[in-house]
Amino acid sequence: MRSGALVGVVAVIVLAYITYNTLTTEGVDPLARGTALPPFAMPLATSASDGDANVATKRGESQLGPRPACEVRGPGVLNSCALAERGPVVLAFVVTGVKECGSQLDVMDRVAGRVPGVAFAAVAEQEDHGELRDRVRARGWRLPVGYDHDGIVGNLYGFGVVCPLLVFAGADGRVAATHVGLLDEAELTGRAEALAAGRAP
Repeated sequence: MRSGALVGVVAVIVLAYITYNTLTTEGVDPLARGTALPPFAMPLATSASDGDANVATKRGESQLGPRPACEVRGPGVLNSCALAERGPVVLAFVVTGVKECGSQLDVMDRVAGRVPGVAFAAVAEQEDHGELRDRVRARGWRLPVGYDHDGIVGNLYGFGVVCPLLVFAGADGRVAATHVGLLDEAELTGRAEALAAGRAP
């Protein structure tokens, strides 16, 4: 089988899995405006860790993480609490191997440097870690990309069938808006600038 055809087959399988996961998992609607960002800590795609994401909100939730997610910090970690502490956030949920979805990160990477004061990051859903790491390096993405091995964070944020899902959060750490589907550079820049100015994106 040619490599192009193989990539197409893999993309179909990934989307089919996301569809199945969406239909069989509760809480997959995008977060409502005003909702506090659910905390998470996960390995960066470029890290060596293959660990699951931590979504614990307090101690004693061992099935969600050994300690509260907000406490898990480090150079190889994408932490939602650390992002929100710096100000407004634009967070994308993607499947990077699907061309139309991964291209959103190309756009985000270009826009991120133009809107100071807004943190941009992405969460890659249910991908092979090695392939994801190679893709991040090959595409030259500078924004942090997290590795959501089992999709638990995507479920919390309402990632569903259509990719990508973008979540815009204000300086208060609460959802200001969500968007399902691709945004071009002009649209994303405008929304990020509104977010930086404290307006609804």
